[in-house]
Amino acid sequence: MGSIAKVEKPHAVCIPYPAQGHINPMMKLAKLLHVKGFHISFVNNHYNHNRLLRSRGASSLDGLPDFRFYSIPDGLPPSEVEATQSIPALCESVPKHSLEPFCELITSLNASEESEVPPVSCIISDGCMSFTLEAAERFGLPEVLFWTPSACGVLAYTHYQDLVQRGYTPFKDMSDMTNGYLDTSLDWITGMDNIRLRDLPSFIRTTDINDVMLNYLIHETAAIPRGSAVIINTFDDLEQESVKPIIAMNPRTFTIGPLHMMQQYVDDDRLKHIGSNLWKEDVSCISWLDTKDPGSVVYVNFGSITVMTKEQLIEFGWGLANSQKDFLWITRPDIVGGDEAMMPPEFVLETKGRGMVTSWCPQEEVMKHPAIGGFLTHCGWNSTIESISNGVPMTCWPFFAEQQTNCRYLCIEWGIGMEIDTNVKREEVEAQVREMMDGAKGKKMRSKALEWKKKAEEAVAIGGSSYLNFEKLVSDVLLRK
Repeated sequence: MGSIAKVEKPHAVCIPYPAQGHINPMMKLAKLLHVKGFHISFVNNHYNHNRLLRSRGASSLDGLPDFRFYSIPDGLPPSEVEATQSIPALCESVPKHSLEPFCELITSLNASEESEVPPVSCIISDGCMSFTLEAAERFGLPEVLFWTPSACGVLAYTHYQDLVQRGYTPFKDMSDMTNGYLDTSLDWITGMDNIRLRDLPSFIRTTDINDVMLNYLIHETAAIPRGSAVIINTFDDLEQESVKPIIAMNPRTFTIGPLHMMQQYVDDDRLKHIGSNLWKEDVSCISWLDTKDPGSVVYVNFGSITVMTKEQLIEFGWGLANSQKDFLWITRPDIVGGDEAMMPPEFVLETKGRGMVTSWCPQEEVMKHPAIGGFLTHCGWNSTIESISNGVPMTCWPFFAEQQTNCRYLCIEWGIGMEIDTNVKREEVEAQVREMMDGAKGKKMRSKALEWKKKAEEAVAIGGSSYLNFEKLVSDVLLRK
């Protein structure tokens, strides 16, 4: 990946949606573009900008002369809480309050007296931040929409409008959640054969036609054709059937993932200290994994947003304890709504030596550690694609958004996952963990996961589909005069 020798450096403004699972892939993309010779301006909201300073240290956002950090307001009240902001509140507030500050930022970048700040030449925006298209139009800039979910998740969101028009959502009343209605099968979504309502992203589970999330995603997916290009953190072999209908909406749709594997082309040591984790990482879990046998540890992480009840937490804990397997369990301090995530002392005693519980970790390092044999996951897309590309089978407990869709694909289409009931019980957790680690189905899933791992490696290798798509994105869209 040679860099660009040009008198005037191209300058990409990267603006992720303000949540951990969106910031991480945007950061990976920004680093790839930087290696290609782009000046990078990375824009968080004030809240996450401050969280990064707290979690990574006061100098963590100093950046480089040509990789800089900025922040803009999101219109929500200031807060010092170490947790993801309310997603519906962000979706309501950001489009109203962030457009003008974003435009002001572009104006000031363009007016910069500093020789190393070239004029902005393109915007890379999260697909869920389509208000930025107005800025792109004002400044006459190309804008790439980066959809960070899976292609199957994005495809499902693009049908929200149809689901409303055909009367599938809003639900008549909340009994539709439990009376079998969610098992209704749909045969009219191209690229998603016989998908059930329960497999579609969870925001359709509402009785309110004015539901914030339902309407937000109808609005955001409608903007897909307006992007100069659309990019998705996936690879062709895995999600071709889901990508095709998105290409029909915007012919310049590129799969450029898995992005964490594309990082092999980021050979600039100066970028190593630039990170994007909003929680402090506990790196001691890596040396703990070093003491374990290959394939012997269950990794448990429900991501940056999932909230569960105290009862669910305890059922998961005792299921893990009773499985007799070693486990590394990441429980954010805010994982139990309004309560400190604490397991009883007898659990700690029972799992001493074979269980490690900590609040956050460097997940990519953990996932590729030889000791990891299985992953108990919420099926967020970053976690899912990291698991796939490390050949690790999954036990799935989807929480919200398109995690339900990812779960369906993992279990049915890709053959590398099995699902735990929402109403989690320790006996089921124990049985599924044992099956995943030692059972016949677990072996089958592991061998299938290794096949997908190989295909992921081929996609990002020089000349592979994702590698070539990234090159094309840069030359045909971002550098096109």
